[in-house]
Amino acid sequence: MALAKPYPRALTIAGSDSGGGAGIQADLKTFAALGAYGTSVITAITAQNTFGVQKVMVVTPDMIEAQCSAVMSDIRIDALKIGMLADIESIRVVAESLQQFHLPFTVLDPVMVATSGSALSIENTVQAMKQMLMPLADILTPNLFELALLTQKTMATSNEEMLEQGQILLDEGCQAVLVKGGHLSEDEEAIDWLLEKDCEPVCFKSLRIKTSHTHGTGCTLSAAIAALRPQHETLANTVAVAKCYVHGAIEAGQHWHLGHGYGPLAHFWRFKHD
Repeated sequence: MALAKPYPRALTIAGSDSGGGAGIQADLKTFAALGAYGTSVITAITAQNTFGVQKVMVVTPDMIEAQCSAVMSDIRIDALKIGMLADIESIRVVAESLQQFHLPFTVLDPVMVATSGSALSIENTVQAMKQMLMPLADILTPNLFELALLTQKTMATSNEEMLEQGQILLDEGCQAVLVKGGHLSEDEEAIDWLLEKDCEPVCFKSLRIKTSHTHGTGCTLSAAIAALRPQHETLANTVAVAKCYVHGAIEAGQHWHLGHGYGPLAHFWRFKHD
């Protein structure tokens, strides 16, 4: 992948989080914090706060398609992050848009459950996602729950099972999978694995931060990978830098009290605030 010119342009296709911690809002904050110009396609509107999702309204397929066309036909997009797609029709129109415009790099974050545990998918979209979107993505970023749904296995309880399930997705046509093991155990270190076709798996370890304020972590990581990929030579290097950014955002926001539930990350932690 050729490196983009300064100030890469990134697109997020995802749901809106009215609480500002995840979804479109987290993605745009992440893009801005990492030096990318952010554009967006909203697939659903959620009534959501730090306690979870209270209500979801899915944007109509023709409106999703119109947003995709408006952005992709006018603005050069260097990287795309796909998040919440609430139904099969949403998946279909996004897949058709990607086939029409051929973007250079796509991150698919198979959002099925929020960090707080609230169900986001309105109907079973797993098969549609695997058939229509997975072949178009350059990397998937599932957590252990999402990985189990995609592979029809029980949730991984070891590094070996994480690697086995990630390999299943590679065998089914994925170009790369970042298996996020944050929920694997309560050990001091959190472990993720990057699997790429024809490459040895790469292990990423980070010290676990003792905080409940992790709402939007998955959205932020996938958006960071999208924002950073045009700026780095390899996918492994991109993931390493993205994980450092997310770790810093969790650390900086660990004592925030924005609401009374699971708080968000501090996306602009690298910037000094007076």
